[in-house]
Amino acid sequence: MKTIKGVFWMAALRLFIRVISVLKIAILARLLNPLQFGLFGIASISLAFIEILTESGVNALLIQKKKVNQFFFNSSWIILLTRGFLIFLILLILAGPISYFFNSPDSYRLLLLISFVPLLRGFVNPSIVFFQKKLLFQKEFFFWFVVNTIEATTSIVIVFITCSVYGLVWGLILSSLFEVIVSWLFVKPRPNFKIKIDNIKLIIKRGKYITLSSIFNYFFHNLDDIIVGKILGLDYLGLYQVVYKIAILPITESGEIVSKVVFPVYTRLSSKRFRLKRAFLKVLMLLSVIIIPITLFVILFADNFIIFILGSNWLEVVPTLRVLMLFGAIRAISGSSSALFLAVEKQEYITIVTLVGLVGIVIFIYPFVIKFGILGAAYSVLIASLLSIPFMFAFSKKILNEKS
Repeated sequence: MKTIKGVFWMAALRLFIRVISVLKIAILARLLNPLQFGLFGIASISLAFIEILTESGVNALLIQKKKVNQFFFNSSWIILLTRGFLIFLILLILAGPISYFFNSPDSYRLLLLISFVPLLRGFVNPSIVFFQKKLLFQKEFFFWFVVNTIEATTSIVIVFITCSVYGLVWGLILSSLFEVIVSWLFVKPRPNFKIKIDNIKLIIKRGKYITLSSIFNYFFHNLDDIIVGKILGLDYLGLYQVVYKIAILPITESGEIVSKVVFPVYTRLSSKRFRLKRAFLKVLMLLSVIIIPITLFVILFADNFIIFILGSNWLEVVPTLRVLMLFGAIRAISGSSSALFLAVEKQEYITIVTLVGLVGIVIFIYPFVIKFGILGAAYSVLIASLLSIPFMFAFSKKILNEKS
C-alpha cells in the first residue's frame, strides 16, 4: 500500500515539476534566443561536471544503511558542506579557462554567479533524504513543490524584466536559499558538528563506485553538449539543449518516478530474492506500458509538439527530437535496473554499464556531429544507450537469480 501511495505522490510531484519545466522552457524560448540558452548551457554543464567529480554518494548511503545514528548523519552533512565549498572554489578558479575553451567571454560572469548555487546547497539539511527512505512521499511532494515553484517563477520574472540569461541563474540561487531555510526550519533531525572520522572514511569508501559511475554518467549525458558547443557553437548548443530537455521530459519522468519509489522498496526486499524478482519484473512491465505509447505519440506528432511547446521558429529540431525520444525511452525503461543495483549494494554494476555507454559516445559523437550536426549528436547517444542494454540486463539477471 505504501508503494502505491508512493507512486501516486511521486507521480504527482514529477508531473508538476515537468509541467512547470515545460511551461518555463516555452515562455523562455520566446524571451531568450538560442545563443543565450547556449551561454546558460555552458554554466550548467560546467557546474554539473564539478558536482559529479566531487560526488560522495551520501544520499544513496543514507537510504541503504538500515540504521543511521547521529554521528553518521553528522558526518554525512559535513561531507556535503565541504563538497559545496569545494565546488564553489573550483568554479571560481576555472571560470576563465572554461569560457576560453568555449570561446565565450560572456559566459565568464555567468560561471562566477552560478558558483554560489553549490555553496548554498551544501548547507541543506540532509534529513530530506529520509522522506524517500521512510516512504514519506507526501512530505517530499510538498517540499519540492514549493522549491521548484520558486525556481521557475523567479527565473521567468527576472528574465522577463531584464531580458537577460542571468535570470535563470538567479532562479537557482533563490530556490537553493529557500531550500536551505525550509530544510532547517521544518525537517528533522538536524545535523551538528559532532562527527567520527571512521564514519567519514566509511562514507568515502562506500561512495567510490557511486562517484566513479557518476563521472561516467556525466560524460555519457553531457559529452554531446560539450562537442556540440565546441564544434558547432553556442547557437546550436542552445538548440540542442532545449530539444534534449523537451524530448527527455515526457518519458524519462515515468522511469524516474517509479525508480525513486522502488529504490527503498527494493532495498527492503534485497534479502528476499523471489519477492525482489517479482517486484522488478512488475515494475519493468509497468514502465514499458507507460513509456512506449508516449514515445510513439510524440514521434508521430513531433511537428505539432514542437510548434505547441516552442513555436514554429524551432521546427528545424524536429528530426533531432524523434531520435532523442527513442533514447529517452530506453533510458527510462532501463532505470529500474539502476535502482536494483543500488538496492543490493552493487554500485559497481552501474559503473560498468555507464562506462560501456560512455565508450559508445566517445566513438561516435565526433564524426556524427561533424557529418550530421545536432542530429548526429542525437544518433550517438541513442547508439550508446543500445550498447549498454545487454550489460544492464545481464547484471539484473545475475542478481535476481541469486539465492536469498
